[in-house]
Amino acid sequence: MPVQEKEWEDRVKRLLKAELARKGITYAQLVGKLAEIGVMDSEPNIRNKISRGKFTAVFLLQCMEAIGASSLRLQD
Repeated sequence: MPVQEKEWEDRVKRLLKAELARKGITYAQLVGKLAEIGVMDSEPNIRNKISRGKFTAVFLLQCMEAIGASSLRLQD
C-alpha cells in the first residue's frame, strides 16, 4: 500500500476517534447510538473498522449523526 494511502487512513481514524473522545463516547456506547438511528453493527466490527481507518464516508457520517456532532475538525 502506498504510504500516502496509509496516511489518509490514519488521519480519518484520528478524526473519528477525536470526535468520540470530545463527546466522551465509548465504542460500546457508539454501537447503541448507531442502533438508535437504524445502523446495526457489533462492537468488535466497529472497533476494527475504526482501528484500521478503513471505512466509508457513509459510516463516518452515520457515526457523526449518532453522536450528535454537527461539525468535523479537520485540523487540530
